[in-house]
Amino acid sequence: MKRWILRGLFPLMLCLMPALAAGLVAGAIPSQARDYFLDHMSLLDHLICALGFSLFAIQTLLAWRALSWVGPGFEESADPWLSHLAQAAEWFPLLGLLGTVAGILQTFGSISGPTAPERIIQLYAPAITATGAGLFMALINILPTWMVLVGRDLIRLVAGVETKPNDPV
Repeated sequence: MKRWILRGLFPLMLCLMPALAAGLVAGAIPSQARDYFLDHMSLLDHLICALGFSLFAIQTLLAWRALSWVGPGFEESADPWLSHLAQAAEWFPLLGLLGTVAGILQTFGSISGPTAPERIIQLYAPAITATGAGLFMALINILPTWMVLVGRDLIRLVAGVETKPNDPV
């Protein structure tokens, strides 16, 4: 029973935690802001989200493999890929910033003559959606690798095996 828990149940539960955390963060965003974002997504926002969710799904599968206990230790063949994909997540805030700058340029390019501050704010607001998309994708894409690091230590602790201080990933 303990073997099944350590080799099957714990890795599965640990791999589901990043998706649960992403859902909790998305659910914690005020509904008016979330609805505005979904109603005003630009092409760049769609690209950021498509890349982000794809990367997240691949990392989650690799995390499940990395948490698989084989022989005397964990399956480490996925570790380099997890590391590379986690580094790729660093690009999402930059993509979001690029979309924000493009949105600001579009806003100021569409203003001609005196414009009420309320109108400027209304035109400017969609520029922020790219920032939100980039930050959210960066956040969720650091979770799978972190979960592998924490999960391996947790599984070793429950198994009564000494934790390695320099575990790869």
